[in-house]
Amino acid sequence: MGEKNLSNIFLIGFSYSGKSQVGRAVAERLGWDFTDTDDEIVAQAKKPIPEIFAEDGEEYFRELERQALVNVCPGKEMVVATGGGIILAAENRELMKKSGVVVCLEAAPETIYSRLLIDDKKGESKVVRPLLFGPDPERRIARLKEFRQPYYAVADWTVHTDCLTLEEVAAEVIRGWNYIRRQESRVEGRGTADSPVAMTATESYPPIPNETEPKRQFGKFQCPNPKFQIISKSQ
Repeated sequence: MGEKNLSNIFLIGFSYSGKSQVGRAVAERLGWDFTDTDDEIVAQAKKPIPEIFAEDGEEYFRELERQALVNVCPGKEMVVATGGGIILAAENRELMKKSGVVVCLEAAPETIYSRLLIDDKKGESKVVRPLLFGPDPERRIARLKEFRQPYYAVADWTVHTDCLTLEEVAAEVIRGWNYIRRQESRVEGRGTADSPVAMTATESYPPIPNETEPKRQFGKFQCPNPKFQIISKSQ
């Protein structure tokens, strides 16, 4: 196996975990490029994702998704937002692990359902509505998420987004990236003197000397209100 590429960040997670918005924020902070595999698929197929599923089927979509991932993986200093089901293929999981730091954005089923409802009420996205069709959509989301959960374990770092703002989630992603870089460098005997400092809701990485204790900390049931909202983007 070749050396792991630490100059890319791949965001994985269920639909409406915030991958696209967080990815753009992370890329802006790091001065990196941002890409979304769903956007790459739409550009390649020249039609929206719902039409790809309806007219060509899921198998064709998954092949386009695989090719989109193959195309972006050789890049450097890129933040890549991926589709919610990209982790189902072992080939995709292996490729992301080899090509960058994989960060999973987590959200509880009720959070995902709430974000979907907000987006649906805006009437700005036709992509989210299939998840809302039929009885008890929240339960359906929970079941699908439970099925995919073992595959999300491929992540090097996981951020629970329910109780954090967009900026806080972005900071936690960068914190994870810095942590994984340090761990890899220790294994390989390399230094990380050029690592940027990432400020998060709870601390900074690498630590800043004489840093004062942050005023706000978030526990499992101490969520700021409102939660950050996802803007018309299903992944």
